[in-house]
Amino acid sequence: MDPKLLDILVCPLCKGPLLYKKAEKELICKADRLAYPIRDDIPVMLEDEARKIPPEEEV
Repeated sequence: MDPKLLDILVCPLCKGPLLYKKAEKELICKADRLAYPIRDDIPVMLEDEARKIPPEEEV
């Protein structure tokens, strides 16, 4: 994942910062508790494609 791209990407819903989880290949929005997948080094920034993070999972 390109570090320059990580600097400009924000959550499409709340415009908040995203946390990069390299092992899981996801970008995490803590505020909305959503995990956006990264496929073939391309972040998929669509709400419909995001995984909802359950309350018991630590962000």
